[in-house]
Amino acid sequence: MALEDDSGARSGRHFPFVGRERELSLLLAAVRHPPALILVEGEGGIGKSRLVAEAGAELAQEGRAVLTGYCQPLREPLPYGPVVDALRKTGPWLPPSGISPAAGALAPLLPDLADRLPAPPPRGADPLAERQRIVQAVRSVIESIGPVVLVIEDLHWVDTATRELLQLLIRDLPPELSLLLTYRPEDLPPRTPVLGSAYRRLLPGGSGTTIRLNRLEEQHIQQLAVSALGKHATRHLESVLFTRSEGLPLVIEEDLITLSEQGRRQSLRDARELEKSEVPAGLREAVTERLEHLSPAATAVVDAAAVLAVPATEELLAELAGLEAAEGAEALTEALHASVLSEHGPGLYDFRHNLAQQVAYQHIPGPGRRRLHRRAIVALEALSPAPLVQIAHHTRAAGDREAWFGRAEAAVDHATELGDTGTAGDLLRQILAESQLPGDMRSRATLALAQIAVDGVDYTANAQILRRLLADPELPADTRGEIRLGLGILLINHAEDRAGFAELEQSVAELDGRPERQARAMIAMVVNDWDDQRTRWAERAEELVRDSPDEAAKAAVRATRITALAFAGDPDVWEPLDRLPRHGEDLEVLRQTTRALYNTADCGIGLGHDRRAHELLVETREVAKRSGSLHLEAHCQVEFLRLEFHAGRWTGLEDRFAALSAAYPDVTFVGSEQNYCLAALDLAHGRRAAALERYRNAASDGERSPDVSRALRAAAGTVAVHLAQDASREAWAAATPAITLLEQTGVWVRALGLVPVAVQAALAAGERHAAEAIVRTALRATKDLDAPGAFAELALAQGLLLRESDPPEAATFFADAHRRWQEIGRPYESAQAAEHLGRTLAATDRPHAVEQLTKAFDTYTRLGAPADAARCRHDLESRGLARPPRRGRRGYGDQLSPREREVADLLARGATNQEIAQALFLSPRTVEQHVARALKKLNATRRTLRDHIPSGSEQGDAPS
Repeated sequence: MALEDDSGARSGRHFPFVGRERELSLLLAAVRHPPALILVEGEGGIGKSRLVAEAGAELAQEGRAVLTGYCQPLREPLPYGPVVDALRKTGPWLPPSGISPAAGALAPLLPDLADRLPAPPPRGADPLAERQRIVQAVRSVIESIGPVVLVIEDLHWVDTATRELLQLLIRDLPPELSLLLTYRPEDLPPRTPVLGSAYRRLLPGGSGTTIRLNRLEEQHIQQLAVSALGKHATRHLESVLFTRSEGLPLVIEEDLITLSEQGRRQSLRDARELEKSEVPAGLREAVTERLEHLSPAATAVVDAAAVLAVPATEELLAELAGLEAAEGAEALTEALHASVLSEHGPGLYDFRHNLAQQVAYQHIPGPGRRRLHRRAIVALEALSPAPLVQIAHHTRAAGDREAWFGRAEAAVDHATELGDTGTAGDLLRQILAESQLPGDMRSRATLALAQIAVDGVDYTANAQILRRLLADPELPADTRGEIRLGLGILLINHAEDRAGFAELEQSVAELDGRPERQARAMIAMVVNDWDDQRTRWAERAEELVRDSPDEAAKAAVRATRITALAFAGDPDVWEPLDRLPRHGEDLEVLRQTTRALYNTADCGIGLGHDRRAHELLVETREVAKRSGSLHLEAHCQVEFLRLEFHAGRWTGLEDRFAALSAAYPDVTFVGSEQNYCLAALDLAHGRRAAALERYRNAASDGERSPDVSRALRAAAGTVAVHLAQDASREAWAAATPAITLLEQTGVWVRALGLVPVAVQAALAAGERHAAEAIVRTALRATKDLDAPGAFAELALAQGLLLRESDPPEAATFFADAHRRWQEIGRPYESAQAAEHLGRTLAATDRPHAVEQLTKAFDTYTRLGAPADAARCRHDLESRGLARPPRRGRRGYGDQLSPREREVADLLARGATNQEIAQALFLSPRTVEQHVARALKKLNATRRTLRDHIPSGSEQGDAPS
């Protein structure tokens, strides 16, 4: 707070912190519970930086490292500039040893700290790999220094590379990091989130908040006026200040600074005179008045700063102002004392805020502005290294359009070389916004921007960019083909949308004469199950690159051949997969290895090679990190959850899917696989309506997916729900088109789940010939293939066919299915086979039947599948196979009985009374009574029941 001078007025350069106590408390509370993401939003001049500064001072006293970086409207190429700017200040907190070697990737960007960081790894040519290294390096540095508050100011000016870095960091925040971001929502593009479409504010395992700053109230302005003007702050003057500013702190402070400084020179300005200024022009009036009181030399320095628009040295400001060194220093001092300029950093000077810079810039007459821009070009070109982005900006502002094209391209090349795709992308968009570009500049700029988009993190935004580029009618065919190739791969990899294949096929024609690029499009089409020409595409691609010197193209063809073998369940896939290189300098070759590893793992799960698939996924992640295949991180995490589901580790699965979905909202694969797994859990929990709705959503995703097995899995789930509802006609109606699709596409080895339920539905609907035809075709289609899951399901299906006519033979098949599923490691499917075996043996081998049904019951109970467990118990009781009950009935008092516990568990999971009745083979009236007693004993409502159900150990009894 400023001190009162002899005249009773205050200096006005520092003001008390008023009206933000609640916001400060919210901010500090979030930061103190890391990992945390805090957004501070508000219009220009609302006080975001002041709030952050107050919080930073308090947090620094607690021993937290507070690191601040700034986004600039005009900046030189520096990859991830604002983050690097902040990390430059980590010196006092870096430990002397123990920093992860991954941090070495930051050494070239932090030369002042290079001796404190590990040696940098060799720099690769691939931007994706470099971005991954930088993200890991940032995490490593942050994790090495303990509790950290990373502040990035003015995020509305953030460049693409920095935004993507922050997106990746947010997906997995270091445990002791609090990320604090400030921005102006009004300066964002319409309907655009601050961090792009791939960002969501849900942080798994962390805290977060959005703080919106509103304008100050009149009482707060009174406090500010008294702090600046002392006894001269009359009530009428305070009212005028409030009316002029409309509560915007920046306008109030500018007025108070002007009033305070006038008070030292003449008499304090009368409130009536201040009142004459128009309210919307309050800030402009305040800044303009201070500009008018400057000397000519100080005005020249301020004009130079306004034109430069970035923090500048004393020497550069004097040169642009046309002043000698001593005269320039004196003029700069005057501008600082007048609070027009301020020291932005050691030896760098700028306006106190960018709104003031805009007012000062507009205050310069047009010819004077252009003259200063031309001077800036000369002065900046003499620097080493020359700031190419600033030079390009001043060239354009000076009106030299032709020269700007060349300088902008030079700045793009420099930014790209440094890996600063954000700056390069911004410049390229500016170039493409111009009409009548010279030469082939449009093609060069379009291709460069397309490559940046393809390598980006934000799928939705990047796809929009590529579509806009394709809409340009002036593009040459080969340029259009390159962009279309990138768009097609984006649609397939990120959205699982087979519309991407149409883009790829069109790109093949547009890339005529460029065989390696044509081959790249062709091999991408091999994974389209819906295309009966996919084998031909692979053959054509192989022909195109057979004599090519391009090793990456050949690697892509090899990876595709392996993928095709894996898709077909061919036992010959493993040897060529093992021969693929896992290390090497050629990152594109490694990326193709990663693709083959992942595709084989994905197919492996569909084939029933669960353990091998897990090993391949671990290997995929390791090679992906080295090759920069960032998009596979989300896919691998989904596959791991899929394996967890199949292994029967269901506890917390829904929460883990929700966290993954929040972290990767634009990766369609996350949501579609979540639908499949959670639909199966819904069915096991007795929530049949919810399961049916999820399978319908999954079917919608499956219709777009290039992988037919997704549509078939959704159909299999739908049939299973109808069977559970005893709706045999509906089950067969859902199975029929799925079987037709399966016959058309021939993916029998990857259609796990469909064949047994289709056979069951056909038999229940009286369509035995259809059931037999399904099994015959499946046996023929899977002969000599490597598909353990399909073989287990076929054993089950054959048992279903023979259960009525030949029970002993059926029992043999069910036992075989049970054994096969146990070997694969899927307990739920194994329990289903045991259940079928028990039912089949009930009439001929009662002890063995009891053993198998009890085994199935125990497995269902352990997994948490109450609907299936209830069905087993009902079978035991209805067939007279249950063990005799204990004599007498136990009194449960205020504890839940086993049946009440079953009802409460299903109710807590969202099942309706009707669904509970169907799942537990009870009457609706009986369910109502159990529900009422359970809620009363637990003192809970339906909404709060989940939090009141005791664990098994607390209850003391499991269902019998």
